[in-house]
Amino acid sequence: MSPHATQGTPAKAEEGKTPEHWIMGREAFERRMPHHDGIKALWETKWKLPCTQSVYPFHDGAYQDFAPIFEELIKNNINDAFSSAYTEAFFPTAERLTAIADEQVAAGIADQASALYLRACALYRIARFPYITAFPKVNDALKWKAWEAQKETYLKAGQMWRCPLEEVLVDHKYAKGSDRRQIPIYVRVPEPEGKEQKQKKCPVVVLMTGLDGYRPDNTQRCIEFLKRGWGSVVVEVPGTADCPADSADPQSPDRLWTSLLDWMTNDGRFDMKRVMVWGLSCGGYYAIRVAHTHKNQLAGCVAQGAGCHYFFDKEWLKRVDGHEYPFELTPAMAMKHGFKSVDEYRENVQEKFSLLETGIIKNPSTRLLLVNGTQDGLTPIEDSMMLFEYGSVKEGRFFPGALHMGYPLANGSVYPWMEEVMASVRD
Repeated sequence: MSPHATQGTPAKAEEGKTPEHWIMGREAFERRMPHHDGIKALWETKWKLPCTQSVYPFHDGAYQDFAPIFEELIKNNINDAFSSAYTEAFFPTAERLTAIADEQVAAGIADQASALYLRACALYRIARFPYITAFPKVNDALKWKAWEAQKETYLKAGQMWRCPLEEVLVDHKYAKGSDRRQIPIYVRVPEPEGKEQKQKKCPVVVLMTGLDGYRPDNTQRCIEFLKRGWGSVVVEVPGTADCPADSADPQSPDRLWTSLLDWMTNDGRFDMKRVMVWGLSCGGYYAIRVAHTHKNQLAGCVAQGAGCHYFFDKEWLKRVDGHEYPFELTPAMAMKHGFKSVDEYRENVQEKFSLLETGIIKNPSTRLLLVNGTQDGLTPIEDSMMLFEYGSVKEGRFFPGALHMGYPLANGSVYPWMEEVMASVRD
């Protein structure tokens, strides 16, 4: 059997049908959240608080950088995030911060430069929101400019770190059809211990990113891995940013991960008995899939905020645009999966991409932890719960009342579980 023959037994007709009642409750399911009423509502009811705390999607950023920009956007009634006026509003501050950091580096006083670079990266991140892709072509040239600037600036910061950031272009040797031939990844590995000049092979986490958060958006998670003596490989998922996999081919991720794992084996820095995957939001779908398709190569997988079947449901998709995502979700999801319109996406995506419909989740898997909030309005908690009905035994931690990803408490459950899995592996 080829390494990509990964389809399982298809679902029966009665399996996975639309629930009569969503666990989040009818009122939450049917409501349209107030932040969808324009940029003023978005800032005041959803984004201002996390911005003051420098948490998603403002992590690495600073409130004093964003507040004046949103004041101007509100003043000028700029409500369309895909408009050039929205995207360009963040560039001047990002460019100013980058220039200051460049001057500090040139003058040999680089102590604060990394933080300034990261603040600029956060601005570029919000500029390119809500979504970018280059597959099959760049969807927005101006947002792509912000993306390129973010990557360039992030690499400047990463070169200054004690465990420096490395960008690698991995040969996608199992590429097929419309797949492209290079997989861009970010790599960090721990420092050698004691007086050792050469780093021992380290456990490693493959971090699969989401719909809008990409390689330069995971600084703190990679720091947490390094604290535990683990390396990190950060990679985008099909249909987002620089990912080379054919977004319209449901089996393209299987080829992608095979190429990546082969590279990791040959690279020589990683303990390939201790490889874990953590999939974030959209990346959680791929964490579930790879837990089944590549189970013998992985010690365990975390699927956080993950969908696998019901988040493709037609009834769910009728309401999801009014839920907690900052902008309309379905246009981005349609493009991400290679569909030409939202209507085409709603009509066809479940049959084509559902991990139940294609039989993937009926197969055995490696250890798999499912984490989410019970009130998730983007990927229903039903998707995590249904996995307990199929295949291997699963593990889960669900947070009552929490929205997408189970924040803010979720990470406190993930890291201890990952530590236990890594420690359980025997040489």
